[in-house]
Amino acid sequence: MRADMVANVMEIYVTEGANINAGDTIVLLESMKMEIPVIAEQAGKVSRLAVSVGDVVQEGDLIISID
Repeated sequence: MRADMVANVMEIYVTEGANINAGDTIVLLESMKMEIPVIAEQAGKVSRLAVSVGDVVQEGDLIISID
């Protein structure tokens, strides 16, 4: 999954290796004083978490890989 916009990573709700379901909130982004939850589009196992709290992501940046 990739970032849809420039934003700050406020919170991370999953860890690498965790099993997640479609619809789970993965991370919470903040942009222009708005909180934007990033929701899993598919169920699977988190193979890579590419962000940390405090990171700034650009549009198109990888947030998470799900296998």
